[in-house]
Amino acid sequence: MLQIEQFTCLSDNFGVLIHDPESGRTASIDAPEAAAIVDRLDAKGWTLTDIMTTHHHHDHVGGNLELKERYGCRITGPKGEADKIPGIDEAVGEGDVFSFGPFDFEVFETPGHTAGHIVYYSPKAGLLFAGDTLFSMGCGRLFERGAPEMWSGLKKLKALPAETMLYCGHEYTLSNARFALSVDPDNHALQARAATVERLRSEGKPTLPVPLATEYKTSPFLRPDDPAIRTHLGMADASDEDVFAEIRKRKDNF
Repeated sequence: MLQIEQFTCLSDNFGVLIHDPESGRTASIDAPEAAAIVDRLDAKGWTLTDIMTTHHHHDHVGGNLELKERYGCRITGPKGEADKIPGIDEAVGEGDVFSFGPFDFEVFETPGHTAGHIVYYSPKAGLLFAGDTLFSMGCGRLFERGAPEMWSGLKKLKALPAETMLYCGHEYTLSNARFALSVDPDNHALQARAATVERLRSEGKPTLPVPLATEYKTSPFLRPDDPAIRTHLGMADASDEDVFAEIRKRKDNF
């Protein structure tokens, strides 16, 4: 059984460690902050063997070199931006598999937030490490690629099993919920999720991980085909891609 530790790094980043007792390997999903990761490793008695990088932004790779020097860990990252990943040992892209003990993580390319962003999905463990591509009820800002590329990537994630547990790079869920209600106000599942998120955050608790089943019912970014959202936006006959682009644009200005 894969052991998972999620904790806060920097101001609103999530740190995530996965540990396979069978092989003794421990991986950090990205490396936002070396000190916070070291503290959690020490608390668990784990030794870092791998860093699974999703994209090149500093708040995801800032701890790479310090952690590599301390543990001698192996850094895997996106082929499309390998030259921007400090300390990278192995570059992976669409269709590649990152093997972690008995667990295989499939690599999907999801450009949009950055040009070479990747995510890691394990069918056996039922886990999706989505970095800054997919948030709970949100998606990453389109910094390096456009809406067509981002929507193409999100469609891959939308096809994953509903029971898959989603881990993301940031605790953005509360602001995402408030925005989602502005474009999908009559969605009862969304209203209930927003209320839960408000309560969790008021108690200082994380809103992740969350099953993709919840996202499929509540995230406007995964449901540009939803008639209620289309009607609300006045885009009944538009393409899914155009509706997604409009939702992302509205979020930028929310």
